[in-house]
Amino acid sequence: MPFENRVKLAGSERKPPRNATKAGAVAKDSQASVTVIVRRSAAGGAHSGDLDAVEHFAHHARLTVVDSNERKRRVVLTGSVNDLSKAFGAKLTHYKSKQTGHTFRCRTGALTVPEELQDCIVAVLGLDTRPVAKPHFRKARAVEVAFTPIEVATLYDFPKGIFGTGQTIAIIELGGGYTTADLTAYFKGLNVPMPKVTAVSVDGGKNTPGSDADGEVLLDIEIAGAIAYQANIAVYFAPNTDQGFVDAITDAVHDTTRKPSVISISWGASEDAWTDQARTAMNAALEDAAALGVTVTAASGDNGSTDGDTDGKLHVDFPASSPYALACGGTALYGSGSKISSEVVWNETAKNNGATGGGVSGAFALPSYQKSARVPPQPETNFAGRGVPDVAGDADPATGYKVRVNGKDQVYGGTSAVAPLWASLIALVNQKLGAPVGFLQPKIYTLAPAVFRDITSGNNDDGGHGNYSARSGWDACTGLGSPNGAALLSALSPAQRAEIPGSAAKPKIAGNWSSADPNRQIAATIVLRRAPQAAAVGQQILSGNFAPASRTAAEQALAAQPEDLAAVGAFVQAEGLSVTSENPAARTIQVEGTVAQMSAAFGISIGSVTDASGNAHLTYRGEISLPVELKGIVTAVLGLDQRPVAHRRGATAQ
Repeated sequence: MPFENRVKLAGSERKPPRNATKAGAVAKDSQASVTVIVRRSAAGGAHSGDLDAVEHFAHHARLTVVDSNERKRRVVLTGSVNDLSKAFGAKLTHYKSKQTGHTFRCRTGALTVPEELQDCIVAVLGLDTRPVAKPHFRKARAVEVAFTPIEVATLYDFPKGIFGTGQTIAIIELGGGYTTADLTAYFKGLNVPMPKVTAVSVDGGKNTPGSDADGEVLLDIEIAGAIAYQANIAVYFAPNTDQGFVDAITDAVHDTTRKPSVISISWGASEDAWTDQARTAMNAALEDAAALGVTVTAASGDNGSTDGDTDGKLHVDFPASSPYALACGGTALYGSGSKISSEVVWNETAKNNGATGGGVSGAFALPSYQKSARVPPQPETNFAGRGVPDVAGDADPATGYKVRVNGKDQVYGGTSAVAPLWASLIALVNQKLGAPVGFLQPKIYTLAPAVFRDITSGNNDDGGHGNYSARSGWDACTGLGSPNGAALLSALSPAQRAEIPGSAAKPKIAGNWSSADPNRQIAATIVLRRAPQAAAVGQQILSGNFAPASRTAAEQALAAQPEDLAAVGAFVQAEGLSVTSENPAARTIQVEGTVAQMSAAFGISIGSVTDASGNAHLTYRGEISLPVELKGIVTAVLGLDQRPVAHRRGATAQ
């Protein structure tokens, strides 16, 4: 019989919830839904066979397939709690929160899946509906200075005369809501047009104002909308569960109707609060965003270096700790007009009013783009992890933002404010450049320091650990620093470029095209021109009149010129690529870098195509281009198109 043998689903283990008590059994005939995430194929989406296998099992288990999506790599199933529990080996119990009184379903231990599906299923989400995240905003207790979002944008020198036309900013919310009356009054008070705001339902989540989470929702919309008021604001409302959170990001990333170019996330929780399977599924959704050119900004948390965990250890917040999210830390900002008088790390722990999250991940290894950022090992484990945050902005409630929530003008702060602040800046940059900047980290870690305001004073220690402190360059409190908006736009603006004639991948790319993993390491060979005098050598060779005095003389005549090698070397360094070998005699420089770095360096879109035999090959779209100063110096860039170029020829025996 099929599906008889069962195995544990890796990473699905659950512990009983904290600060909650059992509240009775779950009715077996009650209806529920789960999201089944399957593995990524070489082409980027799901293996169609994986989806078929999950659907076949669902029918066998008396479950209904609500949605099966290859791009999103997920199958959504519904059924009775009894059938779902049997299908995935879960025993469900109601728990009640001691803090909120909210009742939710819980399970403990690991899930099981049929042996036939163990290699294809990454996660099963939705059986356990305990809250997985909290909003990262803070109400001001004592206001020292307060700003409108427009005033903060002015202090950070955001690009002028650009308001996000043609962009969509997606905002992820796991509770709360907004009223049109609040938004109308707020934007009228700022004397700017009210942006178009659309509520999008995910897994039954809705715009439901009337709870404390309204502060988060309105803070996000009002900051993003005040700065980029000509952009569309799409608010994806989902339940505060691992299923809801992952589905909301997945839906926003793959939304072909609204087409967000940037996603703002102001919710999160300590990495350790997530199951491995849920964290893996979320990270995969964020990887999709990077591959599709969608920037994701995420708040790094409001509870300092412990992230509010009570185990006495250092923690970072997820999803900000994902290497595919632009993690946003917090500062205390002082200034007026366009002049900043002071900016330090936000830490109001002594006043019980929060501190910026930040530190070193215990779940994600140090990404390649941070290898030169001097990210320290995690102090307690010595793990070489991803450093959090990447960037920062005003977050201290004492120097917070003027907002309107539930009919009242108030002042809010928190790193929740920084995620939409950066999202709005990216929307402005995208409009000006005419194309999304996409996955930013490989770019910003190579930019000149003047693009950021380096924060060198303060710390985010909230537990007496002595970690972490601000310093010159990147640090685990404010990352690279707060933005210098106009400088960032200038740095991201493409320099004048020249195409290499005949460099488009040929023949015409066919097959199933998909974007490549932006963090995948690849290699390329840059071919330089011969010296001008070498042209005469070529003519002499063809005429039979070339008689070099020595082999050395011939090599010198044909070798790359030192100034050409230096010019190409400077370009390679500026793009963050690594030189693996340099051969002046052969006129080649071999380089390595990520897909994102190579795409940016050579002005192309790198992906893969699947041929008729099902084999995936790396290739690219567009003509290879380089800074105009290198026109004529570089004659070819090889290795980025890895499709077979030749066929074996042989005779068949007669």
